[in-house]
Amino acid sequence: MKVEDLHNTIIGAVPGAEIFIRDLTGNGDHFEAFVVSTMFEGKRPLDRQRLVMNSLTELLKGPLHAITFKTYTPTEWEKQNT
Repeated sequence: MKVEDLHNTIIGAVPGAEIFIRDLTGNGDHFEAFVVSTMFEGKRPLDRQRLVMNSLTELLKGPLHAITFKTYTPTEWEKQNT
């Protein structure tokens, strides 16, 4: 699986998000992602996770084997990276 395919899937569920994805193994099946969006403001962490995870259901049947991801509001992301 290509990073851009994964990016396009997530952006479909979280339009306008900044998404940072890293292929952890180089084989296109294990990824790490950070999703930053204003859509997450006021949402519980579990609701944020569900929003992203629901978009990945079909990909997890194959070719995507594993993904870890974290969700942030823009303010949280800024604090995390300063």
